Amino acid sequence: MTSAASPAPLWQPDADRIAAAHVTRFQAWAAERYGAPAEGGYAALHRWSVTELDTFWTAVADWFDVRFSTPYERVLGSRAMPGAEWFPGATLNYAEHALRTAEDPARADEPALLSVDETHGPTPLSWAELRSQVGSLAAELRAVGVRPGDRVSGYLPNVPQAVVAFLASAAVGAVWTSCAPDFGARSVLDRFQQVEPVVLFAVDGYRYGGKEHDRTATVAELRAELPTLRAVIHVPLLGTPAPEGALDWSALTSADTEPVFEQVPFAHPLWVLYSSGTTGLPKAIVQSQGGILLEHFKQIGLHCDLGPGDRFFWYTSTGWMMWNFLVSGLLTGTTIVLYDGSPGYPDTGAQWGIAEQTGATLFGTSAAYVMACRKAYVHPARDHDLSKIACVATTGSPLPPDGFRWLHDEVADDLWIASVSGGTDVCTCFAGAVPTLPVHIGELQAACLGTDLQAWDPQGEPVIDEVGELVITNPMPSMPVRFWNDPDGSRYHDSYFDMYPGVWRHGDWITLTDRGSVVIHGRSDSTLNRQGVRMGSADIYEAVERLPEIRESLVIGLEEPDGGYWMPLFVHLAEGAVLDDTLRARIKTTIRQELSPRHVPDTIIEVPAVPHTLTGKRIEVPVKRLLQGTELTKAVNPGSVDNLELLHFYESLAQERRAHRS
Repeated sequence: MTSAASPAPLWQPDADRIAAAHVTRFQAWAAERYGAPAEGGYAALHRWSVTELDTFWTAVADWFDVRFSTPYERVLGSRAMPGAEWFPGATLNYAEHALRTAEDPARADEPALLSVDETHGPTPLSWAELRSQVGSLAAELRAVGVRPGDRVSGYLPNVPQAVVAFLASAAVGAVWTSCAPDFGARSVLDRFQQVEPVVLFAVDGYRYGGKEHDRTATVAELRAELPTLRAVIHVPLLGTPAPEGALDWSALTSADTEPVFEQVPFAHPLWVLYSSGTTGLPKAIVQSQGGILLEHFKQIGLHCDLGPGDRFFWYTSTGWMMWNFLVSGLLTGTTIVLYDGSPGYPDTGAQWGIAEQTGATLFGTSAAYVMACRKAYVHPARDHDLSKIACVATTGSPLPPDGFRWLHDEVADDLWIASVSGGTDVCTCFAGAVPTLPVHIGELQAACLGTDLQAWDPQGEPVIDEVGELVITNPMPSMPVRFWNDPDGSRYHDSYFDMYPGVWRHGDWITLTDRGSVVIHGRSDSTLNRQGVRMGSADIYEAVERLPEIRESLVIGLEEPDGGYWMPLFVHLAEGAVLDDTLRARIKTTIRQELSPRHVPDTIIEVPAVPHTLTGKRIEVPVKRLLQGTELTKAVNPGSVDNLELLHFYESLAQERRAHRS
């Protein structure tokens, strides 16, 4: 939180870094060409980007030389939310831009991809090779009848074949959708059956944690339950032959074919992403070729400051939007690093080793991984040459203050730390990385360009230096064009626009400081509201998990029928720790002193582990529903949970409480 006197920043970019940043050069160019403010730095540029929305996005398209094969009539045909109409009349192709670097003879043989797994060091795939494989595969997709608008699905890990399959689909104008192979058949079918794919790319298995995991039975089940499939393409990661009726990957990608890029309308679907879907079927979120192209050019080129010569590594899987974001690094001519394997194998510090091996200049990971390294006494800079890293970025949950300090102390004191926050819903960041701004502990640097981010109170009034709902008051190009199978748009509307008509409410509590930085407090639908004092669950986790005995925690605030409020804290203990009266007292004292006496839990309960969604988020709302007596099948979509058995613990606890009351 902020105080009247601005705290000293943890890090401040020097004059050379500010001058060299792409966003600095963009601002000077946009001032000359488009009337952007030449003075006032990032804050002035941001104000201009949201007040002059049409001009700003025109400038982005111009700066990044977006190839419109048919020109646009105007930037915003309609500003309505939902339903904003971007660049009507324009046609283009995302894959054409992603492969543009291959056209440069000086760079064609440089690596576009560097792939690493648990058994092999970095393996390069050049821009020329990537373009050739995409061209070959796109021609084969057309040969089996894939047409613009058809869905193509991937049951693939984070390997080069996934990138090639996605880009070939986009080249054809097909709609890509993917799941990681650690998803079980039911989870995959909950997603893919909604969109009815005509092609399935599938591995025979994958490696994780030093073991091989066979997925041939799961793939057979997917084939049986997806009747719309016209072709199945076998990717032999474990070296098995293609099963009967499946096509072999190498046969489809070996021709040296010049890619043909279908020119599609700006709003043509690029991919379908899925919400974590903790209740009901996952939301099938459709984003457009043009909207993602412009948003990712802006985010990766200006905010992440990436371009030719950079190497972009983000630990992710194909089941998380960060994979899609990582692949878009290709748009700016950046080499992207793909890692397929466990984040902590053979030891907790493994990701730092990959950053070293690949010469990563931006290393992205989860806040949870940073905190795990801190608890495990990992020393990245002592054990690895990380001199090429300019930025460490984190997402998935707010990076606690101790995470900022640990990165500063253990990686480099001259380190740009970018805690970022956005969502699958927009496949980008609302707030986060700005290379020209200081970093303050516990804060995201600023709202992103073109993102009219505000904190609103329940009456819909903007607040500064107070906790409020994260809202976006102007459209963004990468907002969903629709949800799949939502013909009247009601599910889309109800997901974001039910609280404040015409304004996107994301469901996070934030504080927007008077310096323009942002503090994320956690999900607003699971916010702790005790005696009128609201607190995000992330604040509790940051304080409690600083204790070495606590591996992870989960806090729930429960409004009870009698008007009371029950707030249990569930703790997953570190190995060898015991939840005795002494530890309970330390936990309560920590919360009382560091946060608020009102948010000391009523009870502290040891649990075997904390349940998460398949994308690694703590499951708070479904646990709250279970404790309120909702049946397990109605409280959560079983296919969205990493370990369903864990939820039986909370179900049993709810039954015990009801029995005790009666």
